[in-house]
Amino acid sequence: MTLRWMLHNLSIIFQAQVQQRGVSVVCTAAVVCRVAVLLMKRRMKNFGEWGKVEALLKDFEEKCATPVGKLRQVADAMTVEMHAGLASEGGSKLKMLISYVDNLPTGDEEGLFYALDLGGTNFRVMRVQLGEKEKRMVKHEVKEVLISQNVMAGSSSEVLFDFIATALAEFVATEGDDFHLPPGRQRELGFTFSFPVK
Repeated sequence: MTLRWMLHNLSIIFQAQVQQRGVSVVCTAAVVCRVAVLLMKRRMKNFGEWGKVEALLKDFEEKCATPVGKLRQVADAMTVEMHAGLASEGGSKLKMLISYVDNLPTGDEEGLFYALDLGGTNFRVMRVQLGEKEKRMVKHEVKEVLISQNVMAGSSSEVLFDFIATALAEFVATEGDDFHLPPGRQRELGFTFSFPVK
C-alpha cells in the first residue's frame, strides 16, 4: 500500500462524503489521513523521501480545499438570509431578531460587570472585574445553573425569565468585598442567548 494510493482513496472518500454532507465521516477520513501521514513520515524520513510525500500532501490539500469563490458565495448567501430574517418574521430560514445593541464595547471599560449566557440545557452567570489595559480581567467568578426542561420549554417566557432573574439575584447577593463597584455606578449586565428569544 503506497501513500499515493492511500491519498487517492481518501480523496475519493472525502469528495463522496462532502457530496452526501456526512460531516462525521469526513472528519473520520481526515483523522485517518493524518495518522497515515504520521506513519508514512516516520518511514520516509529513514529513506530521505519526505519531499515527495510533502508534494503529494500539498496536492491532496489543494484538491480538498473549498475554493475562495465558493466561500464568498456562501458568505453572501448567509448575509442575504440574515437581512431577510431581520426584515420580516418568517422571511428567512435563519431565525433572526434585532438585538437593539447600539453601544459596542471599546476595550477601555473598567469596573464591575455581570454576564448571562443561556444555552440549551444550562445557564451561566459571570461576574467580572475589569481593570486598565495592562490588566484587563482583574478577577472573575462563574456559576453554572442547570435549567429543567419544564422551565426551558414552559408555557410562557415569563417562567424562564423569572428563573434567570432569581439566579442572577442570588449570584449578585454573593458579591464579596474583593469586587469593587465605584461609587455612583450601577452594575452593568450583558447577555448571550444561543438561540432567538422574543
